[in-house]
Amino acid sequence: MNPLRLLYCLLLAAVPAFASCSGESHAGDALVFTAIPDDNATALSARFGPLADHLSNELGVTVRYVPTSSYEASVEAFKNGDVQLAWFGGLTGAQAREAVPGARAIAQGKVDPRFKSYFIANAATGIEPSDDFPMELAGKTFTFGASNSTSGRLMPEYYVRQKTGKSPEEFFGMPDSFSGSHDKTAVLVQAGTFDAGALNYKTYDRLVDEGTIDPAFARIVWTTPEYADYNWTAHPSLDTQFGEGFTDKLQAALVGLDDPELLKAVDRAEGLIPATNEDFAAIGELARELDF
Repeated sequence: MNPLRLLYCLLLAAVPAFASCSGESHAGDALVFTAIPDDNATALSARFGPLADHLSNELGVTVRYVPTSSYEASVEAFKNGDVQLAWFGGLTGAQAREAVPGARAIAQGKVDPRFKSYFIANAATGIEPSDDFPMELAGKTFTFGASNSTSGRLMPEYYVRQKTGKSPEEFFGMPDSFSGSHDKTAVLVQAGTFDAGALNYKTYDRLVDEGTIDPAFARIVWTTPEYADYNWTAHPSLDTQFGEGFTDKLQAALVGLDDPELLKAVDRAEGLIPATNEDFAAIGELARELDF
């Protein structure tokens, strides 16, 4: 083993769930899952812990949630086999499944086939809500969410290009900025750090309900057309590790969730439905078109 690879493995030794130096899963008898960090990391850990416990009871195996530091890290962990299940966005799911032959999208929120993004603006800009793309955003400071976010980057960038005929850099007159997550985008726009931004509509609505965001200051100025987004994607190693048919059993457990507290993990109070890779084919094609 070369010195850099040895150092990598020594560093990972402190985190067993990610100690994969050969490219094979070292999760032992546990099903290890993660989720893209599209929200506050502490909140995500608190939300996914109860779901892990529930799935352990339902499936009869140890299920453990592990956080990742970025969207890219979530995809890498899945590619390496360090996690066998992930709550991905449309783009990250497409990236992961393309990198891992046999990987399957198995569940999505009932809302995910018809997802959307909000373009929001600080009230001081004077931009009013419109059914048409707000061309008044030209030259305004603007932030996306994470660079590989479907609802916070890919689709907003696509619609900027489609509606204006310009790249975001050309239209906003500034290099692309990334807040890192949907909640941060909302907070930065409300504070006036950025004039405007784009984010997942579910996160914005939740932040308003919680009182974190005041829609009078961070107002919705445009809503995108609908597209497919979030999904649970399963690694093909699951049936090898836990027996033939385990992935189908896992899918049934996820789709069968009806406890509102458990559904909070993925902010899908409406529940989950089955998903297939084909449901996200258009997202994959768009990602290739935009060189994501």
